[in-house]
Amino acid sequence: MTVAPPSAATASAPADLSRQVAVTVAFVACVVANLVGSGAIGGREVDTANNAAFADDSTLLTPAGPAFSIWSLVYLGQAAYVLLQWRRTARTDPRHRAIGWLVVAASVLNATWLWVTFDGLLWTSVVVIVVLLAVLCEILRRLGEHPPPDRVEAVVTDGTFGLYAGWVSLASVANVAATAAADGATATGVTAARIALVVLVAIAVVTALAALAWGRVAVALAQAWGLGWVAYGRFFGEPDAWSVGVVAVLAALTPLVAVAVARRRSRHHQERMTP
Repeated sequence: MTVAPPSAATASAPADLSRQVAVTVAFVACVVANLVGSGAIGGREVDTANNAAFADDSTLLTPAGPAFSIWSLVYLGQAAYVLLQWRRTARTDPRHRAIGWLVVAASVLNATWLWVTFDGLLWTSVVVIVVLLAVLCEILRRLGEHPPPDRVEAVVTDGTFGLYAGWVSLASVANVAATAAADGATATGVTAARIALVVLVAIAVVTALAALAWGRVAVALAQAWGLGWVAYGRFFGEPDAWSVGVVAVLAALTPLVAVAVARRRSRHHQERMTP
């Protein structure tokens, strides 16, 4: 009697299950690490560690405190993604197979950032957050290769990692600024303001190009959110710098305008292609 070889789906089942478990475990570990980082566990907060290097008044490029509430939305979205990827149809979905292990890497890098920050390895934290941003960008690139099959998938998966990438792109800039200030660089004054203005112009250019290339609303919203709170901090908080605040407002509008242009172009292209 001839025994039929196992099908591709059967052969890949253990790998798919391993991916799903890894995504879940990594997310739980990330949540625990962030509870520690927020002071909910252990009573020690990232904001007050390392002589308050990451406090919201540490540099001209640090968003005001309420900006960081976006993490709650990101983690809520990730929790929804963890549940979504356990759906029977998602187990063998090419888009989940394409990003699953990158999602694990993102969760591990997120927790690692907190660990190295608490250990005072601030320049290492810069490396970690830059790698995290690269991983998130790769997730978005792969999601672009596999269009979402339905609205739920688009909102939960694309929306969550779009917000995540958009926010981390701004957080990485604030991370560099805070680390440089902790290392002795001037955090306030005319020179610091000029540097902040140049950086904000560069951010505006990069976010506009990203919005035009990807057309991802979630990314643009997260970037506008972060830049808007940078502006708020410079207008109403410390250190104050009205010139930086004005440019931050313009920079916050840039990705929103660019993504609107990109979406409009996409609709016009689809209309022309429709017979």
